[in-house]
Amino acid sequence: MSKNDYPVTNAIRFLRAHKIPFIPHLYAYEEHGGTAHSAACLSVDEHCVIKTIVLQNEQKKGLICLMHGDKQISTRNLARQLNCKHIEPATPQQANKWTGYLVGGTSPFGCKTTLPVYVETSILTLPEIYINGGKRGFLVQINPQDLKSLNTQSVEVAV
Repeated sequence: MSKNDYPVTNAIRFLRAHKIPFIPHLYAYEEHGGTAHSAACLSVDEHCVIKTIVLQNEQKKGLICLMHGDKQISTRNLARQLNCKHIEPATPQQANKWTGYLVGGTSPFGCKTTLPVYVETSILTLPEIYINGGKRGFLVQINPQDLKSLNTQSVEVAV
C-alpha cells in the first residue's frame, strides 16, 4: 500500500511522530459490524482486533480502555483497580469531544484530549494487533509492545 492509499489521520500522524511502525488496512465499514466484521474482512482472528472504548468515571473524567474484539470489559473490575466508585461508557458525543474521532473510528492515538489509556494485559502477549487508525473502516497493524512505549497501563478486566 502506498502513502496515498490510506487516510492520514491524527492517529497516523501520532504513530509517525513516535516512530511506531504500522501496516495500514482498509476495509468496507459496516454500521454495527464491530470487530467481528473487521476481522472477517481482514481474515484475522477477532481476538487480535483491538477495540478502543472511551469511558468515564463518577467524576466525569475520561479514560480509554483497549480490549480484545471478542471480549468485554468488566467496568466493575476496572473501577476497582483504579480506585473509582463507578466507570461507565462515555456518550458518543462526549467520546467525540475528547478524542476527535467518531464512534467506530476511535483510535487511542492522536486524541484531542490526553486521556489515560489502559490495556487488557493479555493484549501485550499477542504477536501483532489490529487497532483503529482514526477512521471508520481503517485499522493499523502494530506490535502490541509498542503500546508500552506510549505510557499505557496494563490492567486485567476481560470478561
